[in-house]
Amino acid sequence: MPAPALILASASPSRRQLLTSAGLVFEVEPSGVDEDEVKRSLLGERARPQDVAEALAELKAKRVSARHPAALVIGADSTLACNGRQFDKPATLAAARQQLLSLAGQTHELCSSVVVARAGVRLWHCNERARLTMRPLTDSFVDAYLARAGEQVTTSVGAYQLEGLGAHLFSRVDGDYFTILGLPLLPLLSFLAGHGIGLEQAA
Repeated sequence: MPAPALILASASPSRRQLLTSAGLVFEVEPSGVDEDEVKRSLLGERARPQDVAEALAELKAKRVSARHPAALVIGADSTLACNGRQFDKPATLAAARQQLLSLAGQTHELCSSVVVARAGVRLWHCNERARLTMRPLTDSFVDAYLARAGEQVTTSVGAYQLEGLGAHLFSRVDGDYFTILGLPLLPLLSFLAGHGIGLEQAA
């Protein structure tokens, strides 16, 4: 069996779907990076949200690419900050409920980073930001949203999926749609095309 040419170093369903919808041929291999530990260390150094996303994306890409030195490996990460506080993926629906109520009526910043590595070395990266304003939300609305959205919200740093029911949460979105879904897709596709990976390779 030939070695994979392209690997996504992430278990994120949305990132996997974005690459699949773009017609790319790739394999998925989660990095196994202890994201919580890395974040604690970076936040202890007062790292900015964008720096945290980039550091994690790079760490994921490098770790998997060291195991598959011939492949191009994509690592990605997103961070969310609101009023000086950084948010993580909620561990439970109860945590998601609290997070959504904290973000309700506020404008938050979502930072996404993508890194491509080969043989343990970073070749390329791109950082993008988006600003999202949530509508004021009542407790009953959040409960209804979570009842319909289910456990899937715990896979998102914002406890929402803008591509689905999460669209009901917002009054304004400023930024690239793909960035909000966790992957600056257009610049990534341009980079990959320059390395012979794209629709021609997938055909």
